[in-house]
Formats: sequence, structure tokens, C-alpha cells
Amino acid sequence: SIGQWLFRHDPLFVRGQQRARAIMVCNRDSMRIIPKKWSHKVHLFPVSGVTTEDLSVSPSATKNSGEFNVFSVGSLIRIKGFSLAVKAFKVFAEKHPDSRLAIAGGGPEESRLRQLISDSNLEDRVDLLGPIPRSEVMTRMASSDVLLFPSLRDGGGTVVIEAMSVAKPVICLDIGGPGLHITETCGIKITPGKPQHTVQMLADALEQLYLNEDLRKELGQAARERAKQMYHWDRLGERLMDIYQPLIRQVPID
Repeated sequence: SIGQWLFRHDPLFVRGQQRARAIMVCNRDSMRIIPKKWSHKVHLFPVSGVTTEDLSVSPSATKNSGEFNVFSVGSLIRIKGFSLAVKAFKVFAEKHPDSRLAIAGGGPEESRLRQLISDSNLEDRVDLLGPIPRSEVMTRMASSDVLLFPSLRDGGGTVVIEAMSVAKPVICLDIGGPGLHITETCGIKITPGKPQHTVQMLADALEQLYLNEDLRKELGQAARERAKQMYHWDRLGERLMDIYQPLIRQVPID
């Protein structure tokens, strides 16, 4: 946080914003910190997208029947909030033992997460998959019931868009990129608060989707359509040109 504050007040960065004809930011949190005098130049523009190939992945590729599968993926670092995911899953799984959580990714938090899983008596319900190829991530995501992604600081949130592309409802925190990508029509966003309250809200969201298969399908299909219309690279290219074209006709900046 200190580093970001210093960067935002760096004279070269400030001068760049002043001279820019357009300022593109990837989430509303970034938009809010742009000085009001430059707000007319700001455009929301995601840093992540999906391909036609991503959208062709079958949402029910390898669905395992009889079990509610929760998937989460990312670098195992503290700000990604995987400890919140494990704690929320514990609360949820105590009521619904026919469920399983898989976490893909590697990083310095792995040993702490393994200890948390052990202390929570979840060794037989939570799988730490380690780093896996993106193709396997997409396949596992497509065969899951929901993506749980409680990242505490995530400007882009690529994994959220990937989950949307394979028609999966997303549970995330209403901050950063995920808070921009997910709407009430395609997932459940939790306003972060005190840790225990946030854990309970995440667990409640899991239960809501567990109990309502029709809602899961409805949110998933809406997520897929949103990914197609808003985050396909072709659509993003068109949006970029919509920003650039008026600017290149302006008088050059001194």
C-alpha cells in the first residue's frame, strides 16, 4: 500500500497523467483515485480477456456426479485470500459434506495452507494441486460447480474471466478486477469486512449455489455471455479503437 501511494505521487507518473489524452484503468478502485481534474480522460478497460478457444471449452467436460466441486486457482500468496477460501469451505462443508475444494497454484503460502487444512481436519476434502498447465486449469474449471476467488487485492482478475468463459458462477470479493467483472447476473460478490464475517458470507454464498442448481446454471450462462460480449479479445480490440480513434485526430500534445 505504501509502495502504491509513492508510485501514484511520483512526479513522472503525475506528469504522464497530465499529458495523457486518455487514462485507462482496469477497475473502479483505480478509477476512484484518479484526481477529479483528469476524470474526463478516464476509461475502464480490462487487462485480461478470453479467446474463441476458451469459449469453446464445454462447461460440463468432465463433470463428477454426486459431489459439489468448488475450484480456486492463483498464485499462493497471502493477498490472494486462499486462507479465506479454506476457512469458508470448512464452515460450508460442515453442513454439506458431499463437497470438495480444489486449489491450483504454487507459492510461498503453500505450507501455511497445508497446515490450515490439517488443523481444520479437511485433508480428505481439500486438494492442493500445485501449479498445473492452463489447459488443465480450464478443464478443471469447466468440470467444477463454482469458482471461489476471494482475492484481497487483484487489479485484473484473469481467472474470473476464464471461469465466466466456461459458464461457471463466481464467488469473489467486491474489490479490484473481480468486483468489476462480476455482476449480480453472473455471480455473487461479497463486500469484505472483518475476517470472520467475510468467511461466513463466503460460506453462505457457497451454500446458496449448492442448494440451487438452477441458479448455478442461470448465473453460469449469463457469465459465459458476458465473457463473450465484453471480454473476447476481438471485442476488446474494438473498444480500444473506440478510445483511440477520437484521440488520434486531436492536435498533437506539446
